[in-house]
Amino acid sequence: MTTESAQKQDIAASPSPEDVTRIGETLARMRLLIGRRIIGRTAVARIVPGLEISHLDVLEVIRRIEGEATVGAIAEAMRIDPSRGSRLVADLVARGILRRDASQADGRRSLLVATELGESLFAEIRAVKRSLLAHVLEGWPEDEINAFSVLFDKFVSGFEAIYVMPDKARDPTEPAGTE
Repeated sequence: MTTESAQKQDIAASPSPEDVTRIGETLARMRLLIGRRIIGRTAVARIVPGLEISHLDVLEVIRRIEGEATVGAIAEAMRIDPSRGSRLVADLVARGILRRDASQADGRRSLLVATELGESLFAEIRAVKRSLLAHVLEGWPEDEINAFSVLFDKFVSGFEAIYVMPDKARDPTEPAGTE
């Protein structure tokens, strides 16, 4: 490693208190926007009025689960009680958004699969999201959009590595090895 690259790594590893404060305040503003679930509510109103936002979370989780999508896997990924996960899934099945299929590995297990309506709902959510993001990013220079997309992915991946991955879940404010 060259001295220059070592210096860059040292700089990257020590964000200034001002930058940390600005990022924290910006995250708080973003959390308020996300908390209102504007994108999801718009999509739901267009396709399946009356659906809860947590139903959209189930659809998103099903798309991200590696392996078989079961009620247990959904509840674990959403960090909710299995009985709550079961109720959400049952409602989505009753509405025709999901269907249950038998597992090829274990016929006693039910797998969850999006129906045509479920896929339409997810496509609508993606369309609304893309439209909103395109509007927000309108007028940004291409290099800034590219840099933001790469850095934002890196930032969110850092959170996921700490908080989402069960084998890595720990309090990042505690020194490693003190758990």
